[in-house]
Amino acid sequence: MTPYFLIDADKIERNLTILHGIMERTGCSILLAQKCFSCYALYPLIGKYLSGATASGLFEARLCSEEMPGKENHVFSPAFRDDDIDELIQLCDHIVFNSPRQLHLYGRRAKSAGLQVGLRINPECSTQEGHAIYDPCAPGSRLGTTIEGLSVMPEEDFGLLDGLHFHTLCEQNSDDLETTLNAVEERFGKYLSRMKWINFGGGHHITRTDYDIPRLERLITHMQHRYGLHVYLEPGEAVVLNAGTLHTTVLEIQPVGTDGIRNVIVDTSAACHMPDVIEMPYLPPLVEAEGEHAYRLGGPTCLSGDVIGVYHIGRELHEGDELVFGDMAIYSMVKTNTFNGMPLPDIYISRCGQVEKWKSFGYDDFKKRV
Repeated sequence: MTPYFLIDADKIERNLTILHGIMERTGCSILLAQKCFSCYALYPLIGKYLSGATASGLFEARLCSEEMPGKENHVFSPAFRDDDIDELIQLCDHIVFNSPRQLHLYGRRAKSAGLQVGLRINPECSTQEGHAIYDPCAPGSRLGTTIEGLSVMPEEDFGLLDGLHFHTLCEQNSDDLETTLNAVEERFGKYLSRMKWINFGGGHHITRTDYDIPRLERLITHMQHRYGLHVYLEPGEAVVLNAGTLHTTVLEIQPVGTDGIRNVIVDTSAACHMPDVIEMPYLPPLVEAEGEHAYRLGGPTCLSGDVIGVYHIGRELHEGDELVFGDMAIYSMVKTNTFNGMPLPDIYISRCGQVEKWKSFGYDDFKKRV
């Protein structure tokens, strides 16, 4: 019964094979960014190929510890809660602070427990085009420490650092990474030789067909050879790119509007089931042949902007038809919500042609969240 997500484990394994090849050829470490995908049924598979995972807080750190035991467990947050820090220190191998103040507050505690300690930097080099919501280098950004902040840090705090971390990309190629690395070297180069590692963050669309992997590998080896650094990357989308679908049913087809487009109500909500469609915004791919029939697909919530997008497809739609959206493993399940009492989509996983239901949600799940 729709709506439901279908995750293709075989496609994820193909993506993982590409990422593992980069690790083997360069010696870098690649981590799963759980903020993009935390379908832990597949963590054993992911752990076979990658070095571990990175968390954005306590719950994701627990998830990695429980479901990917023995693998590296990194955590970063713009600000840590004092009542979380002791448990995070027990769970994680690496902790990355966002500011000199956070480093001063918690760095010694983490260091004395044997963790690798890092600081997120802001190279002040934006390579984003049209996605300001995902640009950590935008003016006034709260993410990362600029060179001005780093240069006035007390030496006793700087001495706690094992590495530096930056994350400035979003669905980008390695040419943008190269631009960013040039800025990192220009601004922070004098500090790099004092570090053990550098983390390139996420946003690398490595498993996309046009991604320039040789350039990425050159950039990794450059940082290794010039500064003696171990290199980490923490992609999310690259792990599960094009490996998930979201299935929905047409509930109603309205008459042609004044703009010549029919509004179609489906049982999937952009606001509840794929909020990145509204936040980014973007048009999710529809697994349908293109054609002359124009439809505006929208969800059943009260939000007038709960619109998935306008599609031109090659057949007439009818009530009861099933439609399938592609590339729905990324930033979908981790962001679903129950606004308007919308049911959460069930989750299925396919392996070697066999499909199994992994999670099912109902009224109790809605009630527990409100």
